[in-house]
Amino acid sequence: MTPTEAQQTGKWIASVQLSTGAIPWFEGGHLDPWDHVQAAMGLATAGFVDEAVAAYDWLRHAQRPDGSWGRKYWPGTDDDGVEEPETDANYCAYLATGLWHLELLGVDTRPFFETLERAIDVVLELQVGDGPIAWARGVDGKVAGECLVTGNSSIAFSLRCAARLAERWGHPRPHWEHAADAIAAALAQRPELFTPKPRFSMDWYYPVMTGVLDGDAAAARLDERWDEFVVPGFGTRCVTVNPWVTGGETLELVLALVRAGRTEAAAALYADIQHLRDPDGAWWTGLVYNDDKRWPVEQSTWTAGTALLAHDALTGTTPAAGFMGR
Repeated sequence: MTPTEAQQTGKWIASVQLSTGAIPWFEGGHLDPWDHVQAAMGLATAGFVDEAVAAYDWLRHAQRPDGSWGRKYWPGTDDDGVEEPETDANYCAYLATGLWHLELLGVDTRPFFETLERAIDVVLELQVGDGPIAWARGVDGKVAGECLVTGNSSIAFSLRCAARLAERWGHPRPHWEHAADAIAAALAQRPELFTPKPRFSMDWYYPVMTGVLDGDAAAARLDERWDEFVVPGFGTRCVTVNPWVTGGETLELVLALVRAGRTEAAAALYADIQHLRDPDGAWWTGLVYNDDKRWPVEQSTWTAGTALLAHDALTGTTPAAGFMGR
C-alpha cells in the first residue's frame, strides 16, 4: 500500500467504529475483544490515535467485575451486548499487546493499568500448573481441558507486553514475564501439553510470529509446512483442507516472516494478498481461489487492521513498526 492507501484503510476502519468506541467485525456485525484490539492497532498505525484510545476505553467500560470479557458481543444493543459470556484467555490477554503498541506510538497508556492488571489476573488464573494456559472458562466456572498452541503463543507475547508496560509505568510485575517464559518453554519442549490443530495455519506460524521460536528453530518451522499453506500468487490458506486463502492469516504470516528476517518473502506475500483490498481501503476476509469467489462475503475490520500492521512492519513507518520483534 502507498501511504495514501494506508490512510484510506484506517479511515475505513474508523467508519465502521461505533460512537461507543466498539469496533465490530464489519458494519452492523458482532465483535470479540481480540479482533477489536487488532482493529484498534490498525487505527493507531494509520494515525487515528483518538479512535484507537476510544476502542480501549470501550474495553475498559465493558470489562466485567472479575476482570474478564465475553467471547462475543453485539454492540449497540440495549443490554450489555454479550452473546457468548464464556471467558477466552487469549482474548483477555490481548489488551496488553494493543496497549504496548499504543505506548510505542507515544501515547500515555497508564490510565489503563488497572484494567490491564485485572485482565492479566484472569489469564493467570487459567494457568495449568506452572506451564500453559487453558483456553477458556465457562460461565459455570469450569475450566476447559485444552491448551492451544495458537492461543498460548499469543498469550506469551501479550504477557511480555504487559510486563514491559508495568515496568515502564513504575509497577513492575516480574511474575508476568516468568509466566510468559513458562508458556514458551512448554510450547518449545513439551508439545504433549497442547491440543494440536494441525490443519490450521495459525498453529504453524504463531510460535514464530510471537517469538516463541527464534533463529534456526523458527526457520525450520516455517520451511516445514510452507508448501502446505502458501499458495503462490494468492496468499496463505486458513486451513489445509479447503482452497481458501484469508487476509488475516496471510498478513500475520507477513509479520512472522519479518520477525524471522525473511523480508523479501514477506514483501512478496504482502503483494500477493492485495487482491483482497478494495479501492476505498476496505479489506475482504478471504477468497476461494479455485472459484475466484470472495468468502465469506464480508469486509472485516480486523483484516484491515492486520494489513496496516504488516505494512508498517515492512516499511518502518511508525515507531511501533517493530513491536512484534521487541
